[in-house]
Amino acid sequence: MRRHIPRALAAVLVAGALAAPGGAAAAADEGPELIVNGDFAAGTDPWWWTPDNPATVVDGRLCAEVPAGTANPWDAIVGQNDLPIEAGETYALRYTATATTPVTIRTNVQQAVEPWAQFFASADQVTDTAQTFEHIFTATAGDEAAQLAFQIGGSDTAYTFCVDDVSLRGGAERPPYDPDTGSPVRVNQVGYLTEGPKNGTFVTDATEPLTWTLNAADGTEKASGTTVPAGTDPTSLENVHTFAFGDFTEAGEGYTVTIDGQTSEPFTIGDDIYGTLRTDALAYFYHNRSGIEIDADLVGEEYARPAGHVNVAPNQGDDDVPCQPGVCDYTLDAAGGWYDAGDHGKYVVNGGIAAAQVMSVYERTLTTEGADGEPIGDGKLAVPEQGNGVPDVLDEARWQLEFLMSMQVPAGEELAGMAHHKLHDEQWTGLPLLPHEDPQPRELHPASTAATLNLAATGAQCARLYADFDAEFADRCLSAARTAYTAAEAHPDMLADPNDGTGGGAYSDSNVSDEFYWAAAELYLATGEDAYLQDVLGSPLHGDAEAVFPRGGMSWGATAGLGALDLATVDSGLTDAQLGVVRGMVTDAADGYAADAANAAYGVPYAPDGGRYVWGSNSQVLNNMVVLATAHGLTGESGYRDAVLTGLDYLLGRNPLNQSYVTGYGERDSKNQHHRFWANQLDPSLPNPAPGSIAGGPDSQLEDPVAEQELQGCPPAMCYIDHIESYSTNEITINWNAPLAWIAGYADDLGAADGGTGPGPGPGEECAAAYSVPNEWPGGFTGSVTLSCDGASLDGWTVEWDFPDGQRMTNAWNAVCTQSGTTVSCRNTPYNGAVPDGGSVSFGFNAGWSGANGAPEEVKLVG
Repeated sequence: MRRHIPRALAAVLVAGALAAPGGAAAAADEGPELIVNGDFAAGTDPWWWTPDNPATVVDGRLCAEVPAGTANPWDAIVGQNDLPIEAGETYALRYTATATTPVTIRTNVQQAVEPWAQFFASADQVTDTAQTFEHIFTATAGDEAAQLAFQIGGSDTAYTFCVDDVSLRGGAERPPYDPDTGSPVRVNQVGYLTEGPKNGTFVTDATEPLTWTLNAADGTEKASGTTVPAGTDPTSLENVHTFAFGDFTEAGEGYTVTIDGQTSEPFTIGDDIYGTLRTDALAYFYHNRSGIEIDADLVGEEYARPAGHVNVAPNQGDDDVPCQPGVCDYTLDAAGGWYDAGDHGKYVVNGGIAAAQVMSVYERTLTTEGADGEPIGDGKLAVPEQGNGVPDVLDEARWQLEFLMSMQVPAGEELAGMAHHKLHDEQWTGLPLLPHEDPQPRELHPASTAATLNLAATGAQCARLYADFDAEFADRCLSAARTAYTAAEAHPDMLADPNDGTGGGAYSDSNVSDEFYWAAAELYLATGEDAYLQDVLGSPLHGDAEAVFPRGGMSWGATAGLGALDLATVDSGLTDAQLGVVRGMVTDAADGYAADAANAAYGVPYAPDGGRYVWGSNSQVLNNMVVLATAHGLTGESGYRDAVLTGLDYLLGRNPLNQSYVTGYGERDSKNQHHRFWANQLDPSLPNPAPGSIAGGPDSQLEDPVAEQELQGCPPAMCYIDHIESYSTNEITINWNAPLAWIAGYADDLGAADGGTGPGPGPGEECAAAYSVPNEWPGGFTGSVTLSCDGASLDGWTVEWDFPDGQRMTNAWNAVCTQSGTTVSCRNTPYNGAVPDGGSVSFGFNAGWSGANGAPEEVKLVG
């Protein structure tokens, strides 16, 4: 989470934002006019302008000649000073404007001196057709001599800007929160897997069930049923019904659902609906590479651009970056890597989790039955390294890994082995601005323990994944990881400064126990060394599912789950008991997320504390889905799979706003995410975000001026606006697209396996389960169950029994076990589901007892 604020606006103290132009707002008690000579009948006084854009009155309008080649909006300004702004007052700002060339200007009511703090800011698109703009804003602070500034610079071509009928009055009324949500029938606007669950939500005042119909593209009714009233949804405060049509399995395009005369957006039913999302979500990373030309042959002319930050004027290069004053006396060659979130910053902490999850897109294909590595293999993705014999997804991850290692403090320096927290411009980068046009100095910021452990974890994961493709690079990764971990142990509390937020996000983190857990886990998996394993087992987080997998989801500030997921799935020397603990954490967390999805009217596996949606809530949803998908791979339980798919439904349109949060996917998709060079909303010559870019999503804290002004009164899941300057709701980042790519690959693989469903295994005719207690001590015991077959075989199994004396199971290994009351149910893992004729498998568990420890009367093989 970070604030992306243009340089001249870097010290924002108050909130304000853009209202849609042309809307009329009623004035409760219109105050006096604050603008002097707003119709220019008295000439130009007291208006002023910057020297390079002289202005005169022409036909009753003030017209300024803006020269070509101004770099920033604030390089050319027309304004008026001495405006008395009162805290708490609501104002209406109106003006009419034209421009001989279509431009996006900045309209600000702000302090007239540094730090230029804003009371209101908007980005207005002006053309040669006169348009009247009206904005309503509430000042949260006061100033007796504020300034209205039309910032009209930043155009490559010269043009004439004219303004007239400028008015600023208090006593206005804020328009009520009323988003355009389209149809009240909410569905996944991309579609549903043929054999998967198919659910939707209907917003209605009705309290009795209603009839729904599923219609083909030609209008033919294909299925029908009745809705289920769900009452008031707490995330939207609307009365809703749910409906399901999972039994319908006829593939096709253009399906719609109609309820009570209202029709949904169209969608597809099929098995191949997520393949392009997988590759588009991964292409996001190439688009956002630093230090390399983005090739039109790979991404198309619209998205091609020169290399950024390579010492070509006006750029500062990233190959010789100094520290902030007083931080260090050396420079680093830190070229390459991924730009974080559309700004020009590069951060080790969010860059670490992003690199790890991109690598995991590949590693999942090695550890999970049915996962297909072919779509991400060599020659399949938009990367220039195609044809080198390395899976393209690993080529992409390497671009970031090289940057992460370059941020390590060199040997011989005081903090050798630590990693610098981040690298970015000295001041906030202007918006919009392409990387190769950025003139600002670049700076390294201080080292931190969190960044160092991100390097240790990703370096260790790199070592095990690249060993088969480039042993020298894998060795270099492991050496950097070992050195970083040792340095972090020597400096365990070097925390990033939460106030270090000028020019880039602070990414401060007051607790790095999760990073230590993650790094130790990855180093153990890479080396098999006991010292790292003991650090995992000795962590206060180990075995605590809620600590390792927070209810709100993994994030750059909560990374322990990354280590636990790999421990649960990657082959290692863990004992059965140790593996059981780790897998138990995964399934325990997944059980909670699945329950959240089942209880949600929109099927989303996300139930944050207090119902408060956070900055980047969509990434939290996705990370919960990663845990669910991993649990599905470990257990085969369809409930985990279904919760992943209903989570995708939410992200792709089945949500309170009827909004697909992924560009290019769905009829109502996000197009104006916060990004420096995908900025069509501010500059029509620039593109919208590339397909497969996911918006951050609802943030009920309203942490940017646009959100604060436009979304007042929004219910939690509706606190989102598709506006480029709403950085807290509409940002796009590398660490949000990484889990999207992971989940898209998982869902695509499900489709390739007929929706991930199939006939469930049944018990063998000649198979049985035997219970024994090989070890017992006061208050506890170890149990064992052996399944054996003679004359038959099993392909998947579930056994159940009832404890006769109230025993309580504490953990299990080589099986996934649950206990309800005295009844225990245990099912196979993906690795021991097959019991051949004449063979056997066993699993074990620990349990507590008091008074007696009798054996179950029967252990039943039920599936």
